[in-house]
Amino acid sequence: MFDFSIVSSWIHGLLTGFMPEGLAIFLECVVIGVCIMLMYAVLAIVLIYMERKVCAFFQCRLGPNRVGKYGLMQVFADVFKMLIKEIITLKNSDRLLYNLAPYMVILASILSFSCLPINKGMEIIDFNIGVFFLMAASSIGVVGILLAGWSSNNKFTLIGAMRSGAQIISYELSVGLSILTMVVLTGTMSFSEIVEGQADGWNIFKGHIPALIAFIVYLIAGNAETNRGPFDLPEAESELTAGYHTEYSGMHFGFFYLAEYLNLFIVSGVAATVFLGGWMPFHVSGLDGFNAIMDFIPGFVWFFAKAFFVVFLLMWIKWTFPRLRIDQILKLEWKFLVPISMFNLLLMVLIVVFGLHF
Repeated sequence: MFDFSIVSSWIHGLLTGFMPEGLAIFLECVVIGVCIMLMYAVLAIVLIYMERKVCAFFQCRLGPNRVGKYGLMQVFADVFKMLIKEIITLKNSDRLLYNLAPYMVILASILSFSCLPINKGMEIIDFNIGVFFLMAASSIGVVGILLAGWSSNNKFTLIGAMRSGAQIISYELSVGLSILTMVVLTGTMSFSEIVEGQADGWNIFKGHIPALIAFIVYLIAGNAETNRGPFDLPEAESELTAGYHTEYSGMHFGFFYLAEYLNLFIVSGVAATVFLGGWMPFHVSGLDGFNAIMDFIPGFVWFFAKAFFVVFLLMWIKWTFPRLRIDQILKLEWKFLVPISMFNLLLMVLIVVFGLHF
């Protein structure tokens, strides 16, 4: 498996050869930031197109098929339309908080996105409490949502924001407990070490039944965290028009739209990293020839393949189940998922203590 840290070390050495180290580090940070933003935008375009095609497949439709071959240019047309739309300023809104909210949502999304280990040596934010940092960074988004709903001075946006806040804060518990279950199994909170610990087998296979339960709970709770169906009550069109971002237009609305799809990828990327081996290839014990072939596939290909597999599962869930009521959403979390997650965590602790895992 190729280690990209060799390339980054070579570039750093090249830059420090003719400029001060501080300036070299600054330039590297700028370049990495630009790369993150480009990848963020490209992934958003891919996910929007994928969502439309998957939705059409489940509803026996064709999806976008007019603008460009197979409708590939439809998303670019929508992006251009959003860029030239006027950003409307509301008369009785709280100007500062109204304008700040979209940036807080997008900041939380980009910080969380930067935690994903795409390949060996391509960890942008990686330290010994990476899981804790990811949970903290992703929690900033709910503040932006609450600010958007309250500052718009609209009862529909306020109701949507309150629903979203209650939902996200509630389901963070199940997400955290599911990831904590795998932290107990791996013994580390560093994402790179979690991936490297799966060289001899992915966690979903090594952790027996508790790992599978944690994966299922994580998928359900992760779907609710991103406000996607059947947990999309904060944006219920029939009741609240567009929920907490009803009063936003132009790229301010675009930021919420981007963050929703990238949060979907972040949830899927974390699932791929923690449960499905991240950039580690699929190995079968005893089949050395097969394992050697799998090792030829680059790590980032494995990561994106696994992440998009989970994305497809989450889209499948969205376009299969009907929207839940707010009482059903909270009942599912507090009466079912939290007790199951806590019992599952205890079960994983016992498995690790007695050495029953693979």
